[in-house]
Amino acid sequence: MTRRRHSRSAKPSRAGKGASPRRGNGRLRIIGGEHRRRLLPVPDSPGLRPTPDRVRETLFNWLAAATPGARVLDLFAGTGALGLEALSRGAAEAVLVERDGRVAEVLADNLSTLGIDRAEVTVDDARHFLAGPPRPFTLAFVDPPFRQGLVAPCCAALEAGWLADDAWIYVEAESALSPEVPSGWSLHREVRAGDSTGRLYHRLVEAEPSPDGDAC
Repeated sequence: MTRRRHSRSAKPSRAGKGASPRRGNGRLRIIGGEHRRRLLPVPDSPGLRPTPDRVRETLFNWLAAATPGARVLDLFAGTGALGLEALSRGAAEAVLVERDGRVAEVLADNLSTLGIDRAEVTVDDARHFLAGPPRPFTLAFVDPPFRQGLVAPCCAALEAGWLADDAWIYVEAESALSPEVPSGWSLHREVRAGDSTGRLYHRLVEAEPSPDGDAC
């Protein structure tokens, strides 16, 4: 997969090549698909907030028809809970963006452990990444740190060529926030867990009329 010049791609750690990223005591469980029930280490990093199992199971039940063959963009990847779940369930490819190099290295190691070679871990700030040359994805996950005002600008930036016409976008944010999303996104479903709410949107782009006035 093509790598961006301004970002680094995390590589699995190797023995004897310096200190490994510090793993925490937590474990991430893959819910369904090829790697169902696999447990993976979660790095010890402040503020790391994996999407709960129940929410992921609900979300991917909604996305059952859209995930196989999907081109996935996982912004604010963190543990990779969403991106890894999509890959386990048959996504064709994924780009996982994580600004913390240490967290990204654990994510790259977990991909290697699962034997997944159709994913790229990019070490970059999500807004900086979205300012680069776009390519369209059919499924995007937007799960930023809470209370930092990141949802609206990232959702707006996705409209600059990052989404297929009929893309699905999952946005997870604090429940007190009513996300500001582009007008072409239709809210499909939502799920609440604790102080967070996940919302699944469907992007629908109307066909432009043909020169004779008929729809294409």
